[in-house]
Amino acid sequence: MIARCLMFILLVLPVVVSAASYNLPDFTPLIEKSSPAVVKINTVTKVKQGGFNLPPGQQIPDIFRHLFEPRQMPERNMHSMGSGFFISSDGYLLTNYHVIEDADQIVVRLVDRREFKAMVIGSDPRSDLALLKVDEEKLPYLELAKDDALRIGEWVVAIGSPFGLDFSASAGIVSAIGRSIPTDKNENYVPFIQTDVAINPGNSGGPLFNMEGKVVGVNSQIYTRSGGSIGLSFAIPSSVAMNVVSQLKEKGHVDRGWLGVVIQEVDKNLADSFGLKKPQGALVAQMEPGGPADKSGIQVGDIILKFDKNSILTSGDLPHVVGSTSPGSEVPVVVMRKGKRKTIYATVGRLEGADTPGSVTSIENGMGTDRLGLVVEVVDVALRDKWRISGGVLVTQVDPLGVAADAGVTPGDVIAQLGFEQIDSLDDYVRVLKGLPSDSLQPIRFFRDGRPTFRTIRLQ
Repeated sequence: MIARCLMFILLVLPVVVSAASYNLPDFTPLIEKSSPAVVKINTVTKVKQGGFNLPPGQQIPDIFRHLFEPRQMPERNMHSMGSGFFISSDGYLLTNYHVIEDADQIVVRLVDRREFKAMVIGSDPRSDLALLKVDEEKLPYLELAKDDALRIGEWVVAIGSPFGLDFSASAGIVSAIGRSIPTDKNENYVPFIQTDVAINPGNSGGPLFNMEGKVVGVNSQIYTRSGGSIGLSFAIPSSVAMNVVSQLKEKGHVDRGWLGVVIQEVDKNLADSFGLKKPQGALVAQMEPGGPADKSGIQVGDIILKFDKNSILTSGDLPHVVGSTSPGSEVPVVVMRKGKRKTIYATVGRLEGADTPGSVTSIENGMGTDRLGLVVEVVDVALRDKWRISGGVLVTQVDPLGVAADAGVTPGDVIAQLGFEQIDSLDDYVRVLKGLPSDSLQPIRFFRDGRPTFRTIRLQ
């Protein structure tokens, strides 16, 4: 009996292994064909060394004073590296902005060991992309995919120089699409591709391929606690890269659409209070006075559900589609206002700079506010001017056992809206508060340290 079982295992095992091998993709042709167009990028940045600064008021004996006199300090070279790839045969190549940022010298090396000095044609910090050029013809190049037909679970391959290990290949699958990852300036204009491909320092700027050999993304960043790959890597979609490359070639800079709103996520409670069947859209918490949204008729408290032809499922979707819209375009915007859908036509503005006020940003959710247990007073003119608000009531005391405390209201908050009514004065607050129905979720808008936020309240 045992012998028969062993014989059965021996007969079946080769079939199972063969089937498993047959179903796995063969990356060899793709890597052999694509590697010649991938480059390693070495940069040199000249940094002035600091000298010794005498503390203010400190006295030094004359015999030692010459040791602390200002003198010219020598420069030192800082070296860094990354990856990139040619996108045309005449020497244009693409990489990350952070790879070449502040570089005084850029050298690219091909897999056949040829080296060329590169110049910067243009860069775009918001998308973390830079377009370079080398003075050479008939170079191998890669094709950017013209659509965003990626699917979660699809095989993808990366080639780059992780930790200086030139032209290393790694493979994995697409883990998610359209990831919103705000920058340190709270900007969010790239719907990142998330993969489990092993990406490490040095891979930045390298290509991410689909199985057809087309570049579907530019590897940009990883999430890690150790400094190495843990299976969370993010790439800039090819559609974003194509738009940036086109503008950098034409103008040397990138123009982005601007709506002039501050938005936040819609949670279940907010969705219920605004009459939505499920959480979706981007809630307008504040607008730039005189900005595109303000001029179009969009109002604070509107939930943007659709922008042009794009459905807005989360608040992070809105900056992606607004930023990619050409300034001056008139687009339909579907909003939910007081429980009813409304279509508004907005003319998109131009986002001028990284610090442009009113650019599309997002704010975090919290617990909410309420009237019960609150002591409020008039907002003084100085605070209104400082926070750029027209009215509201200032919360001065919060009963720790009241509904407001449960909702997270703190002294110093300025309530600007209750339900769907704007609060400009104490009279407004008393009138609106009295008319709010009990045992129902209601939206409330308030300012904290000058930052607008929507929450929900449930009056008992």
